[in-house]
Amino acid sequence: MRNEEIRRYGSLALRILAVAAVYYGSARLGLLQQLVRGQVTPLWPPTGVALAGLLFFGLRIWPGIALGAFLVNVSIGPTPFAVLAIAAGNTAAPVCAYLMLRRARFRQELDRLRDVLALVFLGALAGMLVSSTVGTATLVLSGGLDPDRFWPAWSVWWTGDAMGVLVVTPFLLVLRRARWPVPAGPARWAEATVLGLCTFGVTLLATSTTNSSLLFLVFPCLIWAAFRFQLPGAAPCALMVSTLAIMAAARRLGPFAGHDLLANMVTLQAFNGATALTALLMAAVITERNQTHEEIKRVCARLAEMVAGIEPRDR
Repeated sequence: MRNEEIRRYGSLALRILAVAAVYYGSARLGLLQQLVRGQVTPLWPPTGVALAGLLFFGLRIWPGIALGAFLVNVSIGPTPFAVLAIAAGNTAAPVCAYLMLRRARFRQELDRLRDVLALVFLGALAGMLVSSTVGTATLVLSGGLDPDRFWPAWSVWWTGDAMGVLVVTPFLLVLRRARWPVPAGPARWAEATVLGLCTFGVTLLATSTTNSSLLFLVFPCLIWAAFRFQLPGAAPCALMVSTLAIMAAARRLGPFAGHDLLANMVTLQAFNGATALTALLMAAVITERNQTHEEIKRVCARLAEMVAGIEPRDR
């Protein structure tokens, strides 16, 4: 019994350390694409990593989130108090989001429209109010931010954390399951490859030209991914599109050239939000439709068997 407990606690410790390491690594990647060094990050991947970790392993791994958040903020926080407060807020936000999702009976498969809506409104929009409010208020109290800049900084913090949930969490949920929605033959793999190349090429084109209306060209690719591959296709495509858009915004290229920071942030976050919502909602609707179709087929088959069993026999 003692050996079993040791193995169990050892496994939990490894999971906590793994979550902390992935949290820290994703945070360093997110900081590479900040629009204003040390201040504005339009996509904060650690929030998606933290929520996915909680969905995978439960509340027991929250120390890994706290450790990762502390290690990230210790190098950029203005004061020790601010580091601890921001790390606490970054830990509490995904925990609150997880508790609300569990209360709503969220399913990790994201195969129902209600699950996608719960992830959007409870996991991303509501849950991330905690981290943005605590973090921005801490910066103001510690003197790292002027009081009159509270709301602009709060909105950037909130949208960045929310986008981390909408873009990164679905991708990690798909990555963990790693299952194809239907039996995949060579033609299916070829279609998936063409889809990935088209999504990459169209997004690269749309983010390299100054005409912002070309950004709409990516949506047919997202619809294609959701319609043909559901979440396993839609989530990676949405992550690819958002990443390329953020890289263009960070370098002031294409539709983000010649505009001030506020205009670029509004354009970028509106585009990323529309991208994530289109991909997730379309995938959920198509999955529900396919499941309903299969259920109708099963019911019809059973009904046919019952009718055949009660047909009068020839005398």
